[in-house]
Amino acid sequence: MNLPEFFQAHPKVALAFSGGVDSAYLLYAAVKCGADVRAYYVKSAFQPQFELNDAKRMAQLLHADMSIIEAEVLADSMIASNPKDRCYYCKKLIFSSIAKRAIKDGYSTLLDGTNASDDENDRPGMRAIKELSVLSPLRECGFGKTEIRRLSREAGLFTWDKPAYACLATRISAGEVITKEKLEQTEYAEDYLFSLGFSGFRVRMAGASAKIQISASQFQLLTEKRASIVQELKKHYSSILLDLEARDE
Repeated sequence: MNLPEFFQAHPKVALAFSGGVDSAYLLYAAVKCGADVRAYYVKSAFQPQFELNDAKRMAQLLHADMSIIEAEVLADSMIASNPKDRCYYCKKLIFSSIAKRAIKDGYSTLLDGTNASDDENDRPGMRAIKELSVLSPLRECGFGKTEIRRLSREAGLFTWDKPAYACLATRISAGEVITKEKLEQTEYAEDYLFSLGFSGFRVRMAGASAKIQISASQFQLLTEKRASIVQELKKHYSSILLDLEARDE
């Protein structure tokens, strides 16, 4: 099955929309195929503001309808306590919220942007997707990440080279309680590094310290900006650490 055939079979769909590479391309494909599609972005303490900005921008560029749903993820004790399978409980909350709203809007088929490159064994949230009967057309049609980026570039989507991004909660070690303050602290630190020109990095919490993870190609930039990074991040962390095991490019 290809995407035109998928949308011919499913002409009216709701899309769980993050503003990332995969869901952006899926929204583009749905619009191009003439589907009646509405994008749903779930706004929570786990998503930084730039993700919402990107989602709004993409929806506007594609002239697609988009709804924003507020989710109080930290009110769920199974999420806030941060067990190893936290992602399962979070995805279940998010997709249940979207499904409930979508049905009210007249959309009974829910899609997500899971692609053929995603490792099912490494994503606890995929269990929630299966339980809630969410369809993943990119995965079903065999689209991997590399192809999605290529097709996004050809389509002129600004997300084509957007770095992969995991939610802010992933910066906090499993078993450590997640709080609004910790998430805001992380978002502040990562926003600052973004402003200095870094990309594809993480600022993880190591107790009261910040542990910066960057690619090897950005070590030189870190050296140049070291003093300003330490000065800025020490407003919120006791110490600033560098993980010498570089992130993949």
